[in-house]
Amino acid sequence: MLSEVQGIPLAVAVSGANVHDSQAFKPLLLGLPAIRSRRGPRRRRPVKVRADKAYLSAEHLAWLRSRRLIPRIARPGIESGERLGRHRWKIERSIAWLFGYRRLAVRYERKGSHFLAFLGLAAALTCYKKLAKLTT
Repeated sequence: MLSEVQGIPLAVAVSGANVHDSQAFKPLLLGLPAIRSRRGPRRRRPVKVRADKAYLSAEHLAWLRSRRLIPRIARPGIESGERLGRHRWKIERSIAWLFGYRRLAVRYERKGSHFLAFLGLAAALTCYKKLAKLTT
């Protein structure tokens, strides 16, 4: 799952059971919709990307820098995850919002496409609830 600063889901994906999360890193960022700014022309990409230590690799760092994104990934053994922990709770909260829907708590569907459809519906409902709260 990829979310913005307030925790609104921007992109969700489903992978197999034994697939490392770092393999979904690039497709999620490439599937990011255009970001709308309040003033000026529409931005097409985020400025910074915060991620866990699991996403730290030379390949990912080079790929982010080639796309002119600032990586904020703690380095194992050098930096503690505490600094990123200030931002990590937002994504954990967003994941909890999605899995608060009973259908997603336990995976009943045999096909991944069905689960992805319910996950997309849960993300849309979460966005609607957050945006409805902002407008009132």
